[in-house]
Amino acid sequence: MAIQGQFKQDAPRFNSIINGDMVIWARGTTINATSTPVANNDDTYICDRWILLSDGNDIVDVGRSTDAPDGGSQYSVDLDVETIDKKFGIAQIIEGVNCHNLIGESCSLSFKAKVAGSGKLDNVKAGIVAWSGTLDSVTSDIVSAWGVEDTNPTLIANATFENTPANLSVTTSWVEYKIENIDIDTASTANVIVFIWSDVTDTDLGDSLYITDVQITPTRKARKFDRHPIETTASDCQRYYHRGMFAFISSSATTLIYNNQFPTQMRTSPTVTHEYPEGGTANDIYQIANAATPTFVPNGRFADVNGLKYAYDFDAGLTDHEGYKAYFYFEAEL
Repeated sequence: MAIQGQFKQDAPRFNSIINGDMVIWARGTTINATSTPVANNDDTYICDRWILLSDGNDIVDVGRSTDAPDGGSQYSVDLDVETIDKKFGIAQIIEGVNCHNLIGESCSLSFKAKVAGSGKLDNVKAGIVAWSGTLDSVTSDIVSAWGVEDTNPTLIANATFENTPANLSVTTSWVEYKIENIDIDTASTANVIVFIWSDVTDTDLGDSLYITDVQITPTRKARKFDRHPIETTASDCQRYYHRGMFAFISSSATTLIYNNQFPTQMRTSPTVTHEYPEGGTANDIYQIANAATPTFVPNGRFADVNGLKYAYDFDAGLTDHEGYKAYFYFEAEL
């Protein structure tokens, strides 16, 4: 009977968070005011599946850190204060198909965290947020007003805290924090959002908040982190965002021909941007034969959930029957 009980306790569980251990950073492992393809602005995706929320732009630099807990992930997200006395945090919006099992249930949120710096960053909170608007059409900036210190942010319409966030008293040592037995019972909940933030309005430059191993499960008690192989997490993330270098051949002055399969089926037909070189001018395409970098603006949608399709129409400027290449970015985030 003891063996059966232990088996039940350690039975497989489903963590609805993707990249909770902060291992995939397709947009770059350093995100600041000058980084590309994304900068450290409020309401910006940073490490895969995670959104930076902050009371203004350039509030924190974001980086992949190897300061991580023993027995946990190899990496954490480092939120490093760049503009003092402002609140900031990270959030993940969970796709409806991956959080339907949470709705109407008692759930647990857990994560590992620590702080560093002046000692002023001493009030970290976490919440489970229910979105009762249209399924998978979540307004990603869920904060309407950040408020004064130790006052929970005011959320936007259709977003509701399912728990009462409280100061977790995060220290300079790695600790696992558990918020358990949270009923996700807001009427018409369609999506679930995990939100972790600093509720301090008195910070110094260089103060940092580190977070990793974030998990939410449909269980009253928090479970051991459900860690996946990195290749599995990478594939999960590519459903929402990926990028790559692509080569093409022109068939006219306005059309490039290609057919490229995505590494995994995306959540929806992606928004597509391109540039060359990476980190260079948006809409540049590199002509391989003579190193020209003319600028083109694409017309119409040319990708579905499975890949790039056949013809990419430009305003003008291509040379017929020439080779081109560019970095392309495919985004289907919530």
